[in-house]
Amino acid sequence: MIFSMSFIKSSDIQYQIELKDIKLQALLEITNAINSNLPIEQLLNLFSFILKEQLGFKKFILLHHQEEWNCLVKTGYKGKIELKEVEKDFERFKEITLVESSTNTIIKEFQAIVPVFHLNKALAYLLISSSSVSHELEPSHFSFTQTLANIIAVAIENQRLVKQNIIKERISKDLEVASEMQKLLFPSELPSNRKMDLSARYIPRHAIGGDYYDFIPLGDEEYIICIADVSGKGISAALLMANFQATIRTLFKYQRFEMTFLMEELNKKVMKSTKGEKFITFFIAHYNAHTRKMKYVNAGHNQPFLLHGRKITALNEGCIGLGMLDELPYVNVGKLTLSPNTTFVLYTDGVVELENKDGEHFGVNRLIDNVKAYSTLKMEDMNNILFSKLDDWRGELNFVDDTAVFSCKFF
Repeated sequence: MIFSMSFIKSSDIQYQIELKDIKLQALLEITNAINSNLPIEQLLNLFSFILKEQLGFKKFILLHHQEEWNCLVKTGYKGKIELKEVEKDFERFKEITLVESSTNTIIKEFQAIVPVFHLNKALAYLLISSSSVSHELEPSHFSFTQTLANIIAVAIENQRLVKQNIIKERISKDLEVASEMQKLLFPSELPSNRKMDLSARYIPRHAIGGDYYDFIPLGDEEYIICIADVSGKGISAALLMANFQATIRTLFKYQRFEMTFLMEELNKKVMKSTKGEKFITFFIAHYNAHTRKMKYVNAGHNQPFLLHGRKITALNEGCIGLGMLDELPYVNVGKLTLSPNTTFVLYTDGVVELENKDGEHFGVNRLIDNVKAYSTLKMEDMNNILFSKLDDWRGELNFVDDTAVFSCKFF
């Protein structure tokens, strides 16, 4: 049986004065401890000392909630506390409540339950029993313990939030470093000369992203041009893509490979790295500026396209994405010869899947129309216009994915 509080008031004026002094001193000690930023353990020791030695409570438990319920203080009680049942057993207590009897094995061992709420959520419950039934059961006495418990619980919560902010700041700085390092993985300069004009632009959705493009010279006349997108987002996607890019550059540093063999090897490496949990869409082209011949493989990526005059050619020969299966069931190598003044545009799905306020995608056709309209410009200028069109399209909405465009003009 649980009753709302009904207190016996003391007429002992001297006791009231002494008790008031004790309470003021206790508040001062707690406040100084918090302002000194003492560790939580020391705050709890001070709190226990005040309850036991200054306020005369012989038995008490402080239950506190952060990620889950924890018992921060336990004095004079040796029973087991089922923390998983705290929410169910104590949620009905909204104010200080005296306990006469209870079926709950914990509650029945104490005289009173003192709840602590913060932002309308139960932050802590203090269960207490005093050494007598006279002075200590005054309303102000229990209210004061609630005040102390509230101060302690909020101080602990504030320390937790401060630690969280420190961790967030540390992560943010780490991500800034990672972002700068990731930028180093992209080609620092793209050629703009009498043979070709190349330009790329990339906006990651977060500090670091999972899109990748590259330009790798294989001598004076031959080049590798590629673009890729890893499934998923965040740090794991960025790390996978960085490893993938390092693999490609390492492979081409020492020897050249037939396209089919290259894709099979890359698929094995992606499977080994991801255990089938992620995959990479990838497009790679090998271009010979002297013969103007290009061979390519599209591994499940958004189809790059060639523009010559008004004719569009989508580059769709290839295979499935890398890392989808242990072995690639097929690899088709596309081959073609580029005419003079051909524009070649590679992009990731963040471009064509960008939505406006009505939920409509920017789409491939709109991208092609813009390339047709501005392909006579330098590729850097064309890319800038393309991204301004994307900005107009999304309006106040954010980019929902990593977004990359790699544009090439072959004269």
